[in-house]
Amino acid sequence: MAEKGASRGTLRRLWSLPRRRRGTAGRSRPDEIMHQDIVPLCAADIQDQLKKRFAYLSGGRGQDGSPVITFPDYPAFSEIPDKEFQNVMTYLTSIPSLQDAGIGFILVIDRRRDKWTSVKASVLRIAASFPANLQLVLVLRPTGFFQRTLSDIAFKFNRDDFKMKVPVIMLSSVPDLHGYIDKSQLTEDLGGTLDYCHSRWLCQRTAIESFALMVKQTAQMLQSFGTELAETELPNDVQSTSSVLCAHTEKKDKAKEDLRLALKEGHSVLESLRELQAEGSEPSVNQDQLDNQATVQRLLAQLNETEAAFDEFWAKHQQKLEQCLQLRHFEQGFREVKAILDAASQKIATFTDIGNSLAHVEHLLRDLASFEEKSGVAVERARALSLDGEQLIGNKHYAVDSIRPKCQELRHLCDQFSAEIARRRGLLSKSLELHRRLETSMKWCDEGIYLLASQPVDKCQSQDGAEAALQEIEKFLETGAENKIQELSAIYKEYESILNQDLMEHVRKVFQKQASMEEVFHRRQASLKKLAARQTRPVQPVAPRPEALAKSPCPSPGIRRGSENSSSEGGALRRGPYRRAKSEMSESRQGRGSAGEEEESLAILRRHVMSELLDTERAYVEELLCVLEGYAAEMDNPLMAHLLSTGLHNKKDVLFGNMEEIYHFHNRIFLRELENYTDCPELVGRCFLERMEDFQIYEKYCQNKPRSESLWRQCSDCPFFQECQRKLDHKLSLDSYLLKPVQRITKYQLLLKEMLKYSRNCEGAEDLQEALSSILGILKAVNDSMHLIAITGYDGNLGDLGKLLMQGSFSVWTDHKRGHTKVKELARFKPMQRHLFLHEKAVLFCKKREENGEGYEKAPSYSYKQSLNMAAVGITENVKGDAKKFEIWYNAREEVYIVQAPTPEIKAAWVNEIRKVLTSQLQACREASQHRALEQSQSLPLPAPTSTSPSRGNSRNIKKLEERKTDPLSLEGYVSSVPLTKPPEKGKGWSKTSHSLEAPEDDGGWSSAEEQINSSDTEEDGGLGPKKLVPGKYTVVADHEKGGPDALLVRSGDVVELVQEGDEGLW
Repeated sequence: MAEKGASRGTLRRLWSLPRRRRGTAGRSRPDEIMHQDIVPLCAADIQDQLKKRFAYLSGGRGQDGSPVITFPDYPAFSEIPDKEFQNVMTYLTSIPSLQDAGIGFILVIDRRRDKWTSVKASVLRIAASFPANLQLVLVLRPTGFFQRTLSDIAFKFNRDDFKMKVPVIMLSSVPDLHGYIDKSQLTEDLGGTLDYCHSRWLCQRTAIESFALMVKQTAQMLQSFGTELAETELPNDVQSTSSVLCAHTEKKDKAKEDLRLALKEGHSVLESLRELQAEGSEPSVNQDQLDNQATVQRLLAQLNETEAAFDEFWAKHQQKLEQCLQLRHFEQGFREVKAILDAASQKIATFTDIGNSLAHVEHLLRDLASFEEKSGVAVERARALSLDGEQLIGNKHYAVDSIRPKCQELRHLCDQFSAEIARRRGLLSKSLELHRRLETSMKWCDEGIYLLASQPVDKCQSQDGAEAALQEIEKFLETGAENKIQELSAIYKEYESILNQDLMEHVRKVFQKQASMEEVFHRRQASLKKLAARQTRPVQPVAPRPEALAKSPCPSPGIRRGSENSSSEGGALRRGPYRRAKSEMSESRQGRGSAGEEEESLAILRRHVMSELLDTERAYVEELLCVLEGYAAEMDNPLMAHLLSTGLHNKKDVLFGNMEEIYHFHNRIFLRELENYTDCPELVGRCFLERMEDFQIYEKYCQNKPRSESLWRQCSDCPFFQECQRKLDHKLSLDSYLLKPVQRITKYQLLLKEMLKYSRNCEGAEDLQEALSSILGILKAVNDSMHLIAITGYDGNLGDLGKLLMQGSFSVWTDHKRGHTKVKELARFKPMQRHLFLHEKAVLFCKKREENGEGYEKAPSYSYKQSLNMAAVGITENVKGDAKKFEIWYNAREEVYIVQAPTPEIKAAWVNEIRKVLTSQLQACREASQHRALEQSQSLPLPAPTSTSPSRGNSRNIKKLEERKTDPLSLEGYVSSVPLTKPPEKGKGWSKTSHSLEAPEDDGGWSSAEEQINSSDTEEDGGLGPKKLVPGKYTVVADHEKGGPDALLVRSGDVVELVQEGDEGLW
């Protein structure tokens, strides 16, 4: 919406001054200088020419008011350039008023000390270039006898040369001049009394014209400013409108200051003119001084009129801007309140539950009251905003047509919301009333059952006892009118608005229980009436077993007694079992009640945790957006480029990392999916699990954080950041907001822990536990990656080593052996401090180096020392003498590293993780060996075995292949005679070495080495036989029960020690 200011035509009418044109000369009066189309001459422009005083306007007048221009004696008159002469004549003739100038000018040419030739030349020059009307030319001829005689003769003979439109009179003396012009109108050098000072006159003319120019410029400035205001489109938001109002106010204040200075200047000029006039002996003689005074007064009056017109216009413009600002505030408040009320209406629309018990309904009513209280702030704000709008309308706001519909909509939304709250409260009140009636009916039934159970059977056999019991029953039945449900159809009709299928079923069951209880009462009543009416001797009652009744304190409608006579009815009840049943029933109900209340409390706590999760998530998204728009986007803004330091150029990605990627993930995906779990917070773990891979983006952000932190420390004093922080009105600087993603990823695990604590017995507990573990895993991976990027000196690609599993600092001793000689090299009594990085394919040994600095610059770096290929690594879990030590050995214990962890727990975690890696490698090797064995068995014919002796290498290999084919679980069998390939050197590529058995030297050893299965073609083609196994301990990986009577039977998991392998492969 864009409204225009006041009409520019109105401004022109207010600020225009009347234009006047001269007659024949076409010149303007001094007070009209600022309105001429052609720039007129000013005294300041020709000041040097006027100072020569070869002609001047003294202010004297002829008898008819003609202005007098005096040409005093000036010897160098003939040397004056024509341009200067023309400028002075033009300027002097423009000074008198139009009326005086119209009469014509009188020229007084004083040539008393000059020669005739000069007189002639002067007169002819003046006559030729005088720019205005002439009335009379008076020439004071030379006073010398010769020159006077010469002038008389020459003037007579050269009269035709002096033919002009006005007469030229040659005067012999000053008294002759007084016959034409009064002495009071002539200056002292011409024998007059007129006070004239040329320098003073020049100063006055300069001041008057300077003031006139100031008035003109001020008027033009005001007109330009007014045009700008009139053409300004009113902004559409609060901030822009405030900025426009502020800017226009500043310009108005400057214009008013210029007006004040102009008025001050005008009053100063006028005061100086008045002082000069008061100093003269005849103040009213000089007409030019009076004209100057009048001119300044007219300019001041016009300036005052201009100021008044501008003030009037500004008041209207300011009022419109202020009304626009009020409108923008109103519209912004309307949008905010409408969004809140719409959200509240949508929220209350989801409140469809009417409760399934009295406690549940009471809880729903409390939730409704709490919601109404929270929403009441928005409703009150909406009503107050509507009143503000009505006030704007009452103050004759220009946008009444826009404000009135919004006020009506606000009132409608408030009324609609209040009506919906009232409707919802009415339904819940109805539900509360119905559940209270149902509770009352059930309580009445329970009391009735307890009454029946508490009546003593033996006393009811007498007439008095029967009558007393009968009176108790009748008295109890009388209370049914106010406690029981009278008619089921009436209940259905009365509570039709809230009855759903479940509630109707509940009502039906309560009514059925009530009817069943009444039926029991009526039967007991009939029996007691018979007993009360009998006159026979009472018999000894025999009560039947009451177990059935004891088990069911609230009889169902289908229960029927085995006998309807009075003896069985009287003997069917005893006090003891029923009291026990009542106690059990009460305890059961109390247990159910306390469990229900506990579950409701947990549900409330879950909702609180979910609310905190959503609120903090929304705030987090808003903060990220604020940083991206208020800082990151501004780095590309050309208007802010001058504030950027050179160190920040092209460094946006370094400073902000992948924050934009994080924002888009949370804003477009994660926040929306979280909102879907508002009503079932216990299932929110699924949301985390579904998006767990997306959280990997935080690892990239955290890895970039040291570079970002370093850049911030270098440029934190940059004016760009201070300006952005001022615009955003942030109390904290940018570095606090750059830390938000790191804080957020750690916040999730705390919220998940809280949610899990309140959801132990809920459906989504397992998902919550898994989500918590995954988030903690991401945090660990992020932390590990921060250490990983600090490794220096490693020539290869760390990505080729597989996933980083663990990292930590340890004390390490080395115990290396070469070949069969057990020579200890580099034995260390003092351990090396090493930081180990366990990858899927290798373990790296690094030396930790602390760095100096602050923040992330103080983070340590790790100098690479060596790496071990996991394909050739084994471990010994326990080292004697220290529960925190374990061994990592390499190439069949050719290199042994004794590692001491800080705690036994850390040692156990590392041993378990290494064992998992070795086990997975072992399984992969077994599957590869099985695959190769199957391919060989399918591609080669297998001859029938001719001997069971294992002395033949070829038959032994064929037998092993058959066993592997028939028993895939055994894979390689329990023994291998295939030669071991040379282990790889440390840090030089990956070895394909595999051994058939795990061969640690000590108990608890682990290795992933497995044998390579050679095809039978190798031996048949004359290749080398299999290499003998090295003596040592081996772990059996498959059962072996076949063989001769002397064969050793072994099973998977057995540990055997190989002493020697014979030439024929026998152990």
